[in-house]
This record gives sequence, C-alpha cells and structure tokens, in this order.
Amino acid sequence: MKFIAGVDIGNSTTEVCIACINDNKKIEVLSSSLTKTTGVKGTIKNVNGIIIALELAINKIGKDLKDIGTIRLNEAAPVIGDTAMETITQTIITESTMIGHNPSTPGGTGIGIGELIRIDKLNEMQKEKKYIVVIPEMVDYEIASNAINVFLSVGFEIVGAIVQRDEGVLISNRLTKVIPILDEVKYIDKLPLGIKGVVEVADSGYTIKTLSNPYGIASIFNLSANETKQIVPVAKSLVGTRSAVVIKTPEGEVREKVIPSGRLNIIGKTTSQKIDVDAGAIEIMKAVASIPKIQDIEGQPGTNIGGMINSVKNIMAELTQTKLQDVKIKDLLAIDTTLPVKVQGGIAGETFMEKAVAVAAMVKADKLPMIKVARELSEKLGSTVDVAGVEAVMAVLGAFTTPGVKLPLGILDLGGGSTDAAILDEFGIVKSTHLAGAGELVTMLINSELGLNDRTLAEEIKKNPVAKVESLYHIRMENREVKFFNTPLDPKFFGRVVVLKDEMMPIYADISLEKIVEVRRSAKKRVFVENALRALKDIAPMNNLRNIPNIVLVGGSALDFEIPEMIMNELSKYKIVAGRGNIRSVEGPRNAVATGLVLAYISS
Repeated sequence: MKFIAGVDIGNSTTEVCIACINDNKKIEVLSSSLTKTTGVKGTIKNVNGIIIALELAINKIGKDLKDIGTIRLNEAAPVIGDTAMETITQTIITESTMIGHNPSTPGGTGIGIGELIRIDKLNEMQKEKKYIVVIPEMVDYEIASNAINVFLSVGFEIVGAIVQRDEGVLISNRLTKVIPILDEVKYIDKLPLGIKGVVEVADSGYTIKTLSNPYGIASIFNLSANETKQIVPVAKSLVGTRSAVVIKTPEGEVREKVIPSGRLNIIGKTTSQKIDVDAGAIEIMKAVASIPKIQDIEGQPGTNIGGMINSVKNIMAELTQTKLQDVKIKDLLAIDTTLPVKVQGGIAGETFMEKAVAVAAMVKADKLPMIKVARELSEKLGSTVDVAGVEAVMAVLGAFTTPGVKLPLGILDLGGGSTDAAILDEFGIVKSTHLAGAGELVTMLINSELGLNDRTLAEEIKKNPVAKVESLYHIRMENREVKFFNTPLDPKFFGRVVVLKDEMMPIYADISLEKIVEVRRSAKKRVFVENALRALKDIAPMNNLRNIPNIVLVGGSALDFEIPEMIMNELSKYKIVAGRGNIRSVEGPRNAVATGLVLAYISS
C-alpha cells in the first residue's frame, strides 16, 4: 500500500494529511497532524518542522517515515510584516526641548512654576524667587518633608517637588502646605537645575488642563509660534493624565532628528503609481488597487518606508538565498495605526502615541525556494517530494469536503501571514489570489496600539477574551457577564484585567478592559474584513461579490472566537452563505490545504 502525505507550510503552523490509495484506486485519508512552523515560511529551516509533523501523523497509524512514498508540498510564498511610522521624530524640539512625565500616584494638587533646585541646596534659595525642589532617591521622605517644612516656615516659596522614588503621597501628607508633587522620575539626574520648570497635579478624578494644552505651555515659557507647534507632541502625550512636569532645557542640549516617512512606488506591468505614506492607509490601498498585476513595490531611499521595504527584501534575499534584485514584493496591506514613540531627553522613559502606518508586505514567490526545501526533505527521508500546488487552489479542493457545500465554491484561507481566496466553478476552473496580511499583522497592531512591548501577551489578547477581576471571588467578563468562584483567586489578579485562557494571565499595563477589547476587535476588522473583501472582489466573476453564492472559511484564524463572525456579518450584505469549514467532516477549518494536496494527487 502506498502512503501519500500532503504538507501545508504556513507562517505559524505546518499541517500534514496522510492518505493511501487502496486497491480500488481511491484515496483514503488515514491521519493528520499539526505542529509549529520552524523558520520563515518557504525556507530550508521549514524541513525540521515538516519532519516533526510527518512523524506525528504517520505514527498515529503505526507506520514509519520510510513508509511514505510521496510527499506533496504547497507553493509557499514567504510573508513579512513590518510597521512604518508616518513621521518619526527622535526628539521633540531642537532649541527649547520640553520633557513631560505622568506617574500613577502623584502627591498634592495644583500647578507650580519655579526654578529647579536640589533639596541639599535649599539654603541657597532667594526669597523673591519661586522654587521646585528636586529630591533624589537617596533622600528619605521624612527628611525631605521636614526640610521643605522648615524653609516654608521662614517665608521661602516652594511651589512644587519632583521626586525620584515613588513617595509623592508620603511627602505630601507631611507638608504644612499643599503643593503639586510628581514622583517616579527615573532619570532625575538628567534634570537641568537652575532653570524654569512646571509641575501640575489635578484633583483625584480630574485631568490636567494647562500642560496638556500647547498654548498653556507656550504661555508659561513665552514660546514663539514655531516653538509652540513643535511642543504639540508633549502636550498630546499628556492629554488625559492626572499629573505632569514640563521643563525648558538650555538651548542646544537636545537635538531633533526627523526622518521623513517617504513615498511608495507601486510598479505594474504597464504602469506605476507613487503615493506618499503621509497620505495614510486608505490612499495607499487605493494606489495598490489601481495597479492590476503588481510586479514590485519600492520605497523611497533615505526615508522610513524605504528602510522598511529594503529591510523586508534583504531578509527575504538572505532567507531564500536569492539575489536582492530578484526579490520582488507582489502585494502590500497598509493599516492606519498608532505606535508609542520614546521621547529622547525624557526624564522617566516617556513615550507618546504617534500616528503610523502598519504594513504587511508579501515577497513575490517562485518555486525555487520551495524546490530547495523539497530537495532537502527528499535527501533526509528518501521519499519523492514534489512542490505540488498553489495554496489557495489546494485549499478550495480541501474545503469541498465540507458537508453542505456546492459549486461554485469560494474559500477564504485565513492564515498567520497571508489571506488567500479561491473560487472553483462548475467546470472545474479555479481562480485564486494570495494577499499579504493576516494573524501576525493583527498581533503586531495589538502590541503597538496598546503599547505592550510584549508580543506573547499581544498574541494571547488576540486569541482570548478578557475580564476584570473585581474581587477575589468574582470577575466581570467583557460582555458584562459576572462569573463567581468557590475558592479565592490569587491576590496578584485583584483589580487587574486578565486574559481568559486555561489559566488567567494578568495584564500589568495600565489599560482599561474597554480599551483592550476596542483595539483587539478593531485590529481584526481592519486586517481580516478588509483583506476578505479585497481578495473576494479579485476572484469574483465580473469582480462582483454577489456572484459568489458560498464561502467556506478555512485556516488557523478561522478558529478565532471573533473573526469568522465579523467576516460573515460583512458578507451577509452581499447575500453570501459563509461559515467555518469542516474539512472531511472531522478537522473543522484546519487541514484544508494538506487535504487538497492529497486529493489533487489522483488527478496528477
């Protein structure tokens, strides 16, 4: 008996389907498996993951790898996603740099404007001036509050304090006068002493008004119109915060470096289109749609988008061992997003959210990298290994094993790096498309827009619902449902938002449950719904979605608890019957491509 294996190499997972041809020349599927993809999709490093997946599947039927006669691989197009900032400012201003900060537990209330002075230099104060006291971590809160009280009692004007430790409230409680106190200033040694600064702390439940307003800052420091324009990022970063400090540093201390966002050049067979990244994702995608068959996409040299595009091409040239000039980008998905940008010259590692464009780019694939994978796999296993078919075509063959479908049949293969679509008509003709952007891009958007700086946590937020732990015995789910527990929860979860997986995962960042849900759902909609419509319009007869009666959703992202419903809701507007696939009635939406590779074997 001859065993055949279909192998689907995805960006995130590698899937295998094992079958045999019985005496009646019919294919009988025997087992399947799934494992993590090793290396970047479409490169030699995939071989280790393929062998692991093959072993898992063949061992289920009591056979060995040597019993597999033929292995069929999909044509895998490597996909790389990266983010490009619309404007990158390494610092805020050149001559009069402003630096802002917002700790979680400030002390006192009000606004204090004065000259910065260290606490050990209080005896050098002049009675006609106002001062903000700088308290480094080696000074205890008792000593600091006593010293301030002594000088206040003899008529010196201390109008605010900046503290390195998290002791703002402790100092405030011991003072004879209410002053705004800002603490948790990590780089307090960077503060330029003897110059003008402002500390503002709002009452509990309120937010600051002066330092979150560019004109408020301009009024305090007598800024010109040009300087006021340049401090907008600082004011913007402090909107909605309860406290802040802004300092005008001496001229020339911090320099600004601006890297322009640049232009994209989208090259087709007969025409090309240039578009500024500043125009935003909607205009970029219009430009992409205006070129029927994209041959390559280039970024303007010396700009941010140019660096990103060149980085993608260099990585792919290295991974696939091809010449740089032979690496072509065949599709691009742009999404409007925000990224946390570090404020250089900041005093506590401050960041502000800057408008950005996230880009997923797909490198134009030929069979060469996959032929290398096939050759390496054949040498290791001694089996015949073929690069057998385009992913989307194989997926539609696999999806046809879902009960209740009929021709013409469309599929959406929602993967980790790409969104594929194909339609199989009554005459057996298949039309397919392969687009950049899927699950990996969603993870990237969640990570950047929530400012997590933790890709693993972003991945878990993408895949699971969240809840707020309101007591040690109950949580409130994101749908407002309340769940109670018989035994107390771990105290570390109390008051925190948690990811609901097998075990709760706390989110330590100061982000509300509502914000997390909003960003998660928005990221999925912008990537998957946008790409689903883009892909289906490309393959639909006469480019009209209403000409596709059935759509089967397959791939790893079709298992998501939100994405299929989002796509189904959108497609219902076009009277399309859509739903998750159930490959061979047992696999659910998984294994469509691997199954299709096996089914296509008989016709080959």
